[in-house]
Amino acid sequence: MTHEIRADYKQNMLFPPSLEDLLPADHPARFIREFIDSLDLPEMGFKVREGEEGRPNYAADLLLKVWLYGYLERIRSSRKLERACRQHVALMWLTGMHYPDHNSLWRFWRDNRKSLKEVFRRTVEIAIKADLVDMVLHAVDGTKITARGSTHRVWNRERLAKRLKEVDRWLEEAMKEVEKAEQNESGEYRLPQELADKEKLKKRIQEKLEELDREKRDHLHPGEREAQMMKNQEGTRLAYNAQAVVDSKAGIIVTSEVSTDQNDKLLLATMLDEVQENLGKVAEETTADSGYCSGEQLAKAEGAGYPVLVNLDGVTEPEQSGKEFHSSKFVYDETNDCCICPRGEKLPYQTTVNPSDKRYSHRRYRCKSYKTCPVRWQCSKEKHGRVIKVSPYIGAVLRQRVKQRDPAKAALLKKRMGIVEPVFACVKHLLEFRRWTMGGLEKVRAQWFFVCSLVNLSRMYTQWMDKKLQFV
Repeated sequence: MTHEIRADYKQNMLFPPSLEDLLPADHPARFIREFIDSLDLPEMGFKVREGEEGRPNYAADLLLKVWLYGYLERIRSSRKLERACRQHVALMWLTGMHYPDHNSLWRFWRDNRKSLKEVFRRTVEIAIKADLVDMVLHAVDGTKITARGSTHRVWNRERLAKRLKEVDRWLEEAMKEVEKAEQNESGEYRLPQELADKEKLKKRIQEKLEELDREKRDHLHPGEREAQMMKNQEGTRLAYNAQAVVDSKAGIIVTSEVSTDQNDKLLLATMLDEVQENLGKVAEETTADSGYCSGEQLAKAEGAGYPVLVNLDGVTEPEQSGKEFHSSKFVYDETNDCCICPRGEKLPYQTTVNPSDKRYSHRRYRCKSYKTCPVRWQCSKEKHGRVIKVSPYIGAVLRQRVKQRDPAKAALLKKRMGIVEPVFACVKHLLEFRRWTMGGLEKVRAQWFFVCSLVNLSRMYTQWMDKKLQFV
């Protein structure tokens, strides 16, 4: 007869098990407790009780421990956290067998969300002291995280205009029926309810289109106006653009931010400014993918003294272009203010134009010898000669191109993906954070700082287990 282990519900214990015994010495809850106990929460801006009158409240450090451990366990709802405090051994240990209700938890988050950035900064400071950040190589990148608001409730200009045409057509046909009925019947003819409802619908559609015109947008969510329609792995969704700058040594996030920009083109210098403000300096090199490729941003970074390596998407090397007269093979001569074609002919300056799709003007250089050029039609199909457009930031782009010809710099650029992508994998797959649970840019930023704090703490946890990291 086999013996199986079963629960003996009739057995009573003389002494109930201690929570200390149930929680291993290297449990993450102990790590989180040590981290939060090392913080000076009042100095960081957290609201604490000052008077003795009234009902006792839950301490700020207790509630912060609950939220931080809850996020580690993928619990991000105040109601679910309330239940977990009564069911989860680690949370019972962290709270000392106190059971904060969901209102207390939510009010703490609401009242202290601006201070969550200070928690993130503290994780960076501890990582620096523990020698987990060396400021040699950084990687900056962004990831689109779906907004709390439903994408299906977004006002879409194209769909609204199409719907308005359909309603107008229906109303026109319905009015013809009404006029026909009035001619055939005597007395007063009442407007059908369905027709009145369509008139109201038309008015609502027109109001939405007018709102889109005022906001100068093609998409707008009425309950979450700051969120934008962005492309991510799930398709085009209402989302925010979460940014992070990661140090290469241990994968510590040194700066984080949330943007409503649909792409990263204008965010490079901004993120480096944040690094400079938080740490007092930037890394020896900061790498970025082609999404950050912008002559304007390269010039700003260069002007601020930030060394960067950006994948030059669309800026083709002359030797890499298969076309004999590709624009990359035209050399810009800043001294003589002209462009020189592959045959050595000079294209003089013609004019400066301000394209509507650009934030800045560019200079145009047109060929004057095209009538006698033997390769005129191979070079360009333009009837009045080849035109080359030159950005005011071309110097920064060309210097970046030269910089990346150094094999050592090119090797650093290739390391970018291995530095920053694991961080976003941790956020979206290990922490399962793929959608904001807060609405509005300010609240979303606070949540992103909290998530980034947890990522940094997860990087430091192994050091803590090996007794290589201590909180002072």
